[in-house]
Amino acid sequence: MSFSELSVWTLIMVFAALLLSMLVAAALKQFIPALKKTLIPVSVLGGLLLLVVSTIVYYAAGDYLFNLAAFGDGTDGSMTGMQVLELVTYHCLGIGFIASGMRSSKKKFTKKRAVEVFDSGVTTVNGYLIQAFAGLIITIVAVWAIGTDGMISAAGILLAFGFGQGTGQALNYGKIYENEHGFVGGANFGLTVAALGFLVACIGGVIYINVMRRKGKITIDTSYRRSTLADYEDENEIPAVSSVDKMTVQWAIVLGIYALSFGIMYGLSLLLPSLSDTLFGFNFLVGVLLTVPAKAVLNKMYEKKIVTKRIVNNYMMDRISGFAFDLMIVAGVAAIQLPLLATYWGVLVLLALAGTFLTFFYVNFVCKKLFPAYRHEQFLAFFGMLTGTASTGMILLREVDGSYRTPASENLVYQTLPAIVFGFPLMFLAPWAANSNMTALITCIIVGVCFVVLNILLFRRSIFKKYFSKRAAEGAEDGAPSETESDETPPES
Repeated sequence: MSFSELSVWTLIMVFAALLLSMLVAAALKQFIPALKKTLIPVSVLGGLLLLVVSTIVYYAAGDYLFNLAAFGDGTDGSMTGMQVLELVTYHCLGIGFIASGMRSSKKKFTKKRAVEVFDSGVTTVNGYLIQAFAGLIITIVAVWAIGTDGMISAAGILLAFGFGQGTGQALNYGKIYENEHGFVGGANFGLTVAALGFLVACIGGVIYINVMRRKGKITIDTSYRRSTLADYEDENEIPAVSSVDKMTVQWAIVLGIYALSFGIMYGLSLLLPSLSDTLFGFNFLVGVLLTVPAKAVLNKMYEKKIVTKRIVNNYMMDRISGFAFDLMIVAGVAAIQLPLLATYWGVLVLLALAGTFLTFFYVNFVCKKLFPAYRHEQFLAFFGMLTGTASTGMILLREVDGSYRTPASENLVYQTLPAIVFGFPLMFLAPWAANSNMTALITCIIVGVCFVVLNILLFRRSIFKKYFSKRAAEGAEDGAPSETESDETPPES
């Protein structure tokens, strides 16, 4: 190998382009007030800048920016720049989730808070379901009635992954549909849905904030929590700088768990070779599940005094996940190849419109009924997450609740576990839906039924009001708090 070969510099050039695009995007947001008001994440804006440049290069030079020799054109057997972007998107999804999952919490919830977190998780899954149901109807009709070339009936379920879960999952399932089920441009289709979702989250969220502010329903919160020295180095944790840097330890833990998840997926793929692509599409889920025993082992080591100082630092794990998700988003948006999607634009617009309006009205209804004390804060958190990512939800939330005085931010963080439990079947159902037109239709029916059932669970206190009133009365007689009892909650802003 010669260090003068372009293939040696491919990865560095791609990462440099991704990170520099975010620096340019951050500068544009700083100096263009109108752009700053949109609340569009820097990672999304950076990705859009690269997408525009890449498309211009395509029409001017005949190939995309990241397929040029400087980024790896694949001529010597190495990966092309576009493949590197997909690789970054794929791996950053798993790394980001593992880092988030390794965070520890000393928070003890009251029964009411636990119920709100549970309801938040169910609401999240219902958001996925309503998006999947609408998306499937649109693509089933498009394929059966219109006969869109290259598209499969199950393509609409990518609305739930693109809007509901973001760039990484949209790419995963789009790739599965493309490789295993003949969906021409499936990966690009999923990435485009995710990019449209980010735009919907930012534009729709800003419109909602401005409308509610004019009505006097919300106020802009300018107070933000600043990082302190305790965030970096608690007295019971390993020092920030010693013979090994503290951040090095955090990365070692995250990548160690991710390597173990690869071993598990690889082993299962040897046993089930026909499901290889599907299994590796769950890289993030396997990683998150492994964080549970990893934290249990660490806690046991702390108890037995085998390790005297706490190793994991929540603040640094947040920084790792934030870095990974930023890279995932900018790479995912930059990897879109617009000319390949020319025949799908009508369907994409219909999916975006359906996803926007159904998510908006459903989330608004749920927040009004179940989170009345902080409905607007919770709406912005949910809407941002269900059209972009959890980070987008936090960006919108910070505009009206910068100091996190409401439980909305906690609901967004802790809803992950119930959301995974209830949303897990959808992840396995999605590959099966692509087997034929009939399986897509059956999946649509199953998704619709699940949506109805989970809404009965979500609104159980209203539907079974007599039962819960009786339980509340019995709890009051025994002196125990009931599910409907309220703790201290902040007044509606």
